[in-house]
Amino acid sequence: MAQSRVAIVTGAARGIGAAVAKRLANDGFAVGVLDLTEDNCKDTVAAITEAGGTALAVGADVSNAEQVAAAVNKVADTLGAPTVLVNNAGILRDNLIFKMSEDDWDLVLGVHLRGAFLMSREVQKHQTAENWGRIVNLSSTSALGNRGQVNYSAAKAGMQGFTKTLAIELGKFGITANAIAPGFIETEMTAATAARVGVDFEQFKQGAAAAIPVQRVGQPEDIAAVASFLVSDEAGFVSGQVIYVAGGPQD
Repeated sequence: MAQSRVAIVTGAARGIGAAVAKRLANDGFAVGVLDLTEDNCKDTVAAITEAGGTALAVGADVSNAEQVAAAVNKVADTLGAPTVLVNNAGILRDNLIFKMSEDDWDLVLGVHLRGAFLMSREVQKHQTAENWGRIVNLSSTSALGNRGQVNYSAAKAGMQGFTKTLAIELGKFGITANAIAPGFIETEMTAATAARVGVDFEQFKQGAAAAIPVQRVGQPEDIAAVASFLVSDEAGFVSGQVIYVAGGPQD
């Protein structure tokens, strides 16, 4: 592990982001827990500190360059130079294309892709100075196409190309970049999707599990475990990869 054991996880108030933040704290990282507001981060920070870890709540809109710079500086000043970044922040604005507004397109692309770009551009300054770093971007099986998610699918597919290019550009500085593409993960976001389509969440999960080879839906901790490996020293020869964590092969 590099001298600086500081990680930033975006969208870390709940769901996958919270699970990743907790796992990295358990692995020994001090974690900048970043979400839209500092108040949103309190539960994740409390869980980490109660377990004996170190965490800092940071509020920022990842699509806003000034707020991103301020957030990364706050982490660096308080915890130390961040050398691990997990770009997890994301939103849904699902709709069929003929119903989708320009705002819903821009918001989703802004949070996912612009957010990952701004965060990575800021954090890589610290990573290159340390000559060591790990970037993990959250993609999705929706990158392969998913009805009603033309904006989200485009953003998640874009995240994969973004990841591969980061790996090429930053590799010589000891920095790896990889993407995790989750399948169906049980979170508030998937519960909201079930509600949107008018299906009971338990039935929704059962239907999803039936189509998954391992016969269950994923948990946030499944994603956190893969992130834990990708940010480790042992994963230093793994870069530019997209790892589907979906309970079976993807097309």
